[in-house]
Amino acid sequence: MGTDYSEAFVDDGEGPVREIELSPFWIDKTPVTNEFFARFIAETGYKTDAETFGWSFVFWAHVPKPKFRELVVDTVAAAPWWCKVPGANWQMPEGPGSDVSGRADHPVVHVSWQDAARYCEWSGQRLPTEAEWEYAARGGLVQKIYPWGDRLRVDGEHMCNIWQGEFPNHDTGEDGFTGTCPVEAFPPNGYGLYSVTGNTWEWCADWFSTFFHVTGPRVNPRGPDAGTARLIKGGSFLCHKSYCNRYRVAARSSNTPDSSTSHMSFRCARDA
Repeated sequence: MGTDYSEAFVDDGEGPVREIELSPFWIDKTPVTNEFFARFIAETGYKTDAETFGWSFVFWAHVPKPKFRELVVDTVAAAPWWCKVPGANWQMPEGPGSDVSGRADHPVVHVSWQDAARYCEWSGQRLPTEAEWEYAARGGLVQKIYPWGDRLRVDGEHMCNIWQGEFPNHDTGEDGFTGTCPVEAFPPNGYGLYSVTGNTWEWCADWFSTFFHVTGPRVNPRGPDAGTARLIKGGSFLCHKSYCNRYRVAARSSNTPDSSTSHMSFRCARDA
């Protein structure tokens, strides 16, 4: 796992390339969808962190234009395309007035790491470690940039849901989407997993560190015992080479465990 790719983000701790050993495990072939998350909510009455806090982050271009000034109360200084929208949550991804009608097969978004962990507990599963996630996402290929090889497109065809155009101002949607898409919209990898590249970031079990893995265990590795942010993998529909070239298999990033956005989701795993 890991990479020494010349365009890797060194500060993210993507390297070094290292050989690891994993015990057998199962992992879902798709991220958790709105349909399945709704079943969890219906059975448990659980309130997500976004619902508890009363707001979540929505990408600026997805906030309904007529209501933009009404809905957006603040933006992130370092990333002003992220808007704090009161009322945004998994059922109202773009804020009040939106819903998930027609998106039952899209990955659930506006879920924090804590929400994901609760869903896994309910379903008798767990979040995958970064090592498990990366092994599964590679689909049997060794040290390739993407789950299908080293070229972003195959015979000119888009293989994942990422940004085309000029970020963050204009997404041309050449891949067919400008937001989330159905989890099986693009071909699976060699292990039959869908949507491991682009579409939505996916929470992993590990606390994030840029150095722990360098000297850490090589058998069933996971992050440190404590930290301030949890690890996410896979990139999202907002990733673009000019800004966030993290739709590569080895790429990694993080967010605080109570954070939620319109481009973060998760999939479940369990021991075999």
